[in-house]
Amino acid sequence: MKIAIYGSALLALMSAGVACAQGSSGWNDGDLIVTASNTANNALLVYSTHGGLVDRIPTGGAGGVSGNAGGIAQNHDLLAVVNFGSDNVSVFSKFAGRNTLRLEKVVPAITSPVSVAFGRNHLYILTATHIESHPIGRAGVSPVADGKAQLVVADGSAAQVGVIDGELVITEKTNVIEKIGLNDQGAVTGATRAVANIPANVNAPFGLATRGNDAYVTIAHANEISLVRDDAVLTVTDSGTQMSPCWLALDGPFLFSANSPSHSVSRYAVYGQKIIQDAAVVATFNGNPTDIAYRDGLAAVVDANASVSHLSVFDVDGDGNFSLKRSVTIDNTATNGVAILHDNEGFND
Repeated sequence: MKIAIYGSALLALMSAGVACAQGSSGWNDGDLIVTASNTANNALLVYSTHGGLVDRIPTGGAGGVSGNAGGIAQNHDLLAVVNFGSDNVSVFSKFAGRNTLRLEKVVPAITSPVSVAFGRNHLYILTATHIESHPIGRAGVSPVADGKAQLVVADGSAAQVGVIDGELVITEKTNVIEKIGLNDQGAVTGATRAVANIPANVNAPFGLATRGNDAYVTIAHANEISLVRDDAVLTVTDSGTQMSPCWLALDGPFLFSANSPSHSVSRYAVYGQKIIQDAAVVATFNGNPTDIAYRDGLAAVVDANASVSHLSVFDVDGDGNFSLKRSVTIDNTATNGVAILHDNEGFND
């Protein structure tokens, strides 16, 4: 199923009206979709699944990141947002059963953060040149890192970090996919190392999605998606008619790629060592997609063109088909990162 989104059909951020056809009421209508303004005064933008702006919460930091994915990460009651321009990460919490988030703390990073991920009772922060781990305890995310390491290239081209079994996987757009180990407590340990069997035509590893010991990684400028397992690239699949797959979302048998220059999302079936393109296009956009999230029968995509950004929310059926639920226009081109928060996540006050 192919969905097209046209700029004339999109909402202005502050508009009281709605413009895209509303999907039918669903069990996940209480979920929240979040993105970040990524402006000088960075703010977390919180939306309902029907496109209503629920809240705009200052992060306490400065935006400015680009060419990345995973600028927002969530883990049950915690949400982390990168502040590239102020070298820190904002951590929010959510109250169970309430559409409310609050800023808990701002965690310093070694240098400008580009991507964050949760796992092993830690928050992992990928900066332009380093990876660091921050433990999570009763007081929340510690501002003090319990592990850190320099990236393989460390030239500022870092794109995304993900968690696999006992390790982290990291992309640097200067043609490196790398890993680093975690100790028994989940802290970063040892040195980063490039994975083996990277294709000879590798050009700009960008986004990734992880599950178990598998990491699916886009090779954007080579128009490929690869499977990394056990310190090596095992499978490489061409993206076909869609150019530069950049950002990925994974759930169940489906892997979705947001293809920035093609203004589209593609669907792949993944199993074992197989990556098979199931549908070249399941949604199209006026702008370049900059991140994608998929969860709870919903997909959310952020895209941007010359003057504005858009946040589009889709219902996803059991066959992986996208049906547009709502799309909103955000009045800047910098909007970065996207996550889906389940209605019942959080803790009671």
